[in-house]
Amino acid sequence: MFGSPVDFSFREFSSVSDMLSDEPNPSTRPLKRDSEQKILSVTLRLNNNFLSDLTGLMETLSTLYAEPTRLAWLDLSFNQFQHIHPVLTQLKELRLLYLHGNRICKLSEVDKLAALPFLHTITLHGNPVVSERDYRPHLIATLPHVKMIDFSAVTKQERELTSVWQRSRNPRKSIGHSKVD
Repeated sequence: MFGSPVDFSFREFSSVSDMLSDEPNPSTRPLKRDSEQKILSVTLRLNNNFLSDLTGLMETLSTLYAEPTRLAWLDLSFNQFQHIHPVLTQLKELRLLYLHGNRICKLSEVDKLAALPFLHTITLHGNPVVSERDYRPHLIATLPHVKMIDFSAVTKQERELTSVWQRSRNPRKSIGHSKVD
């Protein structure tokens, strides 16, 4: 489904525009390209760099990819992100997002990702945010389609407990939603 990954990991990039002056890491499968030599893939690995900002990401993707908005798998693990950049909300087809090993501290940063309707896998372990109270329930409530958090499946029981947790935090929202016969 994802095709050959476009791998720019371990490059010591400090800016996403650094990708424009470099070729991806060699892969066991060659990258497919269109007639304009743009990459035909829906994956991007930018892990293990020195990135702290995603300014210019869409412009860079548009230069490299045939269909940049179809990106489905993005690995930003082991960088220096303190915030989740709003540009990620433009990637409406995003399904897997790896953010582990960064410096994200606030649960409210995750709220930005609620705009991604297909996001089903996210990793945030190794960030200070995981020590926040109600970390997993907050992610499950914010990202209703999430199936995996930090490589651990979201269970039916967790969803039910999150629903109770959410109602207890927002009692007004649960009032008036009784079943009509």
